[in-house]
Amino acid sequence: MVALQEFFLNLLATLRDVLPIAAIIFGFQFLVIRRPIPNFRKVLIGFALVIVGLALFLQGLQQALFPLGKLMADQLTAPSFIYGTAQQLVEQVHWADYYWVYLFAAAIGFSTTIAEPSLLAVAIKARDVSGGVITIWGLRIAVALGVAIGIALGTFRIVTGTPLHYYIITGYIVVIIQTFYAPRMIIPLAYDSGGVTTSTVTVPLVAALGLGLAATVPDRSPLIDGFGLIAFASLFPIMTVMGYAQLGQWLRYRQQCKLKQKVEAHVNT
Repeated sequence: MVALQEFFLNLLATLRDVLPIAAIIFGFQFLVIRRPIPNFRKVLIGFALVIVGLALFLQGLQQALFPLGKLMADQLTAPSFIYGTAQQLVEQVHWADYYWVYLFAAAIGFSTTIAEPSLLAVAIKARDVSGGVITIWGLRIAVALGVAIGIALGTFRIVTGTPLHYYIITGYIVVIIQTFYAPRMIIPLAYDSGGVTTSTVTVPLVAALGLGLAATVPDRSPLIDGFGLIAFASLFPIMTVMGYAQLGQWLRYRQQCKLKQKVEAHVNT
């Protein structure tokens, strides 16, 4: 009964969140564009399925993923796990002692990004628009690798206590340099890929990890040091998606060079 009550509460909350979107879309369609919506019945059924699906999705997150993620973050960042005893006083934190935290951060960043429904939707649209040049799994893995690297580096920043803006400024300098050399087709998609990672699945788990880590590392402030991981999760996918396109461009160039060499060798013989 408790689970059923929670589901209905999630359903009402989802309905409240989706109704303004539906009002804007239908309002513009009927009042501004003044044209009927094709397959209106299917559209209404689709909206209903979206609402029920989001409610079930949130219910699953609240019952399983969020508590488990918070528990893992608390356990991996606890002094009893890092140093072997909760009573030991640590005067100086050594970043290498937290290697399990970095590994967990990278793994949870990769897996939650792969599970992001918003990223899947963007990947499907990118495949359709590009005519199959951009593959769904290629884009999803490129974005997930960026999030994994970013969150792992973000946890390293919390452990070492280095200022956040050093990483962010350096990262965007790299992004700007990459923008000049990456294929023009991939640049807008790469910048959008940084935004789709900050969605329903990734944000709560990453925030819990950052706050748990900052609360257990000596001389760290949860307010100052605990936040900022989402910035890493948004920045590094831009790099990896443009890097994915640059790598593909370089491989195609190598294949063309090899093919040209074979043709020249065949002509000379």
